[in-house]
Amino acid sequence: MIEYFEQLMQEEQEALTEVIQTLYHQTFLLEQKFDKRAGRFRYEKEYRLCSKHIEFLKSYFAVAGITLQENAYMGLIYIEGETLWGEKLPRLATIYLLVLKLIYDEQMESVSTSVNVYTTLREIHEKLGNYRLFKKQPSPTDIRRAVTLLKKYQILDPLDLLEDLNSESRMIIYPCINVVLMGDDARQLLAFFDESAEDEGVQVKADLDEGSRERPAQSLGLDDRGGDEDGTDEDESDGTGPYGTDGEPDRE
Repeated sequence: MIEYFEQLMQEEQEALTEVIQTLYHQTFLLEQKFDKRAGRFRYEKEYRLCSKHIEFLKSYFAVAGITLQENAYMGLIYIEGETLWGEKLPRLATIYLLVLKLIYDEQMESVSTSVNVYTTLREIHEKLGNYRLFKKQPSPTDIRRAVTLLKKYQILDPLDLLEDLNSESRMIIYPCINVVLMGDDARQLLAFFDESAEDEGVQVKADLDEGSRERPAQSLGLDDRGGDEDGTDEDESDGTGPYGTDGEPDRE
């Protein structure tokens, strides 16, 4: 394994090192991502490099008890393993994640020409309203924070600047969400995600194996957060405030 690496040009060695660091940081690599400047999807150099050296990288991660997976159909490479510790998301980001999975599955059932799905902040909040999960109104700051966290893990990509988010802001749901959650898992968790679970978060590392998917609540790493990190304001509202179920920010 070391001999393989040493035979590479220095530039490629450095690029591989960056790929390894990126996988540790964000878990997933996408074959294609949306380029906002060009207005179209473009192929990712990191993905192609990782795919080129996939056997070497599998051996490298295996030393640490980590499995490197490649799904060519979804255009996705990711790491998973019991030794990985994922970031705990606050409540708002968690319920966003669950609803995004439902939206993704619904659109994929009707349109299968792409592994990427488009949605809007309005659609996300309308889904949350249907599940009555907006007893506490999220602030614009909390919404941006939740979107930022999901963007970090290549799950969601807003097409507008975070500062300009509004109800009609379009977002891309990437296929990474299929690795984090199964459709039935999302529905089950949403069904029980009431006020008693308001401080729980979900672990966003791709550490689900076939066995753990039978126990969604445990495999997703639900954990008590405590404090005020549920991603919502303290005051309750009727869900029509800034970015509520109507999706529109309050205007003076």
